[in-house]
Amino acid sequence: MTKFRHLIPLFLLSVLMFVVVLACTGQVDRSMTNAQLEEAECRAVQNAVGETCIPLVPQRVIVLGGGNALGNLLAIGISPIAASSGWNAVEPFPEHLQNQLEGVEYVGSTTQPSLERILLLKPDLILAGSHMETFYQRLSQIAPTVIMHNDVLWKQQLITLSKMLSKEDIADQLINNYQQRVDELKQTLGESRTDLFISVVTMTADFGIWAYGSKYPTSIVLDDIGVQRPPSQIGDFDYTEVISLEKLDTIDGDVLFFVNRRNEDDKNSIFEMQKSPLWQQLEVVKNNQVYPVDLDHWYIDHSILGVNAVLDDLFKYLVNSP
Repeated sequence: MTKFRHLIPLFLLSVLMFVVVLACTGQVDRSMTNAQLEEAECRAVQNAVGETCIPLVPQRVIVLGGGNALGNLLAIGISPIAASSGWNAVEPFPEHLQNQLEGVEYVGSTTQPSLERILLLKPDLILAGSHMETFYQRLSQIAPTVIMHNDVLWKQQLITLSKMLSKEDIADQLINNYQQRVDELKQTLGESRTDLFISVVTMTADFGIWAYGSKYPTSIVLDDIGVQRPPSQIGDFDYTEVISLEKLDTIDGDVLFFVNRRNEDDKNSIFEMQKSPLWQQLEVVKNNQVYPVDLDHWYIDHSILGVNAVLDDLFKYLVNSP
């Protein structure tokens, strides 16, 4: 043992040099990796409150009342892990999206999302509507958060979302498919569609009857087809003023789509209104051309999936109905 004692300092020096080299190499490698990560795994996108650096391929997306974002996200092939309900929604998610939302967790209403639940879900991207700007700082502490404008039409939001998530080719195909369906419906209806007056109305127990104006997203689908609207529903507005029973003739037309409500008080009010002689005197009622349509896609969801559901109704009632 004694004869090897002089080798111990040399051995320790070798070990020390190895550790130093390894440490320096590790530092360089880690530094390079971090730089590469900053460039490769995150990129800046503009949103309603500035700039946000989001993952290139987000895996755990949460949608919070982002207008049309939920439907558009599903349409481009991204399933969120959670979402909040839309404005005035009775059910957590729109009915026509239910078959695509299996496993998607409900994290509260648009106005009161559960931040605690969102934190526990560990998202890597949060998409939120512009009405949620007050939550932005808190959401940003959980995950990169993009605030999306609510007042843009479905097509513009679909394009914006697809560019953000590198799904432009899918969005282009979805828009082309929509246009093909519109062209098919126009061709089926023929030139007579330009003389077809379509009215769209709804009613609640609290507010009474109102109609949808030219600016409302659903109305833009009707514009794409080239049908006419009653004079009271033409203009740069989303909704008309409340319509009294004495002015029910202003909602008359060749076809009337009545947006149904789910609240029992609303249903009872609609039932009572439709017993009125003034309702019964409408030409569209006499001709049996009043069709109930669903609240979810005529009022709440105006994504590409929502407008396609509106087109389904138009084919059903304008083409296939006796």
